[in-house]
Amino acid sequence: MKTFSYEIKDAIGIHARPAGLLAKEAKKYESKIVIKKEGKSAEATKLMAIMGMGVKCGNVVDVEIEGADEEKAYEDIKAFFEANL
Repeated sequence: MKTFSYEIKDAIGIHARPAGLLAKEAKKYESKIVIKKEGKSAEATKLMAIMGMGVKCGNVVDVEIEGADEEKAYEDIKAFFEANL
């Protein structure tokens, strides 16, 4: 399992557009990608679950990646967060 923490820098937080992009990106991998914040968690492939977490600017989320292609997924998802969130 690979993990990283990330502080959200998008002024609006994880709203519909970036959540949709994240779900689309996460679906490219076999690995299970889970986002966690303050006891809540959501699979990154589930748009409504991500939005339901209410992640705001300045919140820190933990991302867990586990599966057959976790190395590639880790690198790509981390880069996605840095570029989009």
